[in-house]
Amino acid sequence: MSKSEKTGKKAASAASKTLKSPKASKAAKSAAGSTLAQRKTNKVTSKPAASRAAKTLRNPRASKAAKSAAGSALTQRPGKRGK
Repeated sequence: MSKSEKTGKKAASAASKTLKSPKASKAAKSAAGSTLAQRKTNKVTSKPAASRAAKTLRNPRASKAAKSAAGSALTQRPGKRGK
């Protein structure tokens, strides 16, 4: 990761909604937690959290908020981009 990514206000709000939702899956809540943990720090998304975030993005029943939080978590995962 060449620059330090941090979670924006919209993504943090979506992550908060996901964590509060009783309908959100464990994978969605994990991705949301990772997203919020990176709100004010330079932490990066772990490999397991990134895997759960990807699972959330593939889930057709995941809410828009859950997918937003998952996308934010994946953005903050170091690794290969733009192959």
